[in-house]
Amino acid sequence: MENSYRFFANKDCKYYPCHEGIEEMNCMFCFCPFYLQAKCPGKPEWFRNAAGKQIKDCTNCTFPHRPESYDVIIRWIRNQNQK
Repeated sequence: MENSYRFFANKDCKYYPCHEGIEEMNCMFCFCPFYLQAKCPGKPEWFRNAAGKQIKDCTNCTFPHRPESYDVIIRWIRNQNQK
């Protein structure tokens, strides 16, 4: 399969699909590498908890699950490893 190293859909996962509205759900980055980053190419929402701490909510972000995001994610990981 062409590009199989870039994409897979784990349709047996009990959470699949974890987001609605994506025609081809890529499970390659199930845990988003940008989750702990303040800046990311996705569209997270931010809110403050009761203690006033800012919390990142990626519930509605589909960036890591879109097949076309693979190159952006790999480039970012590569750059992080060069630091």
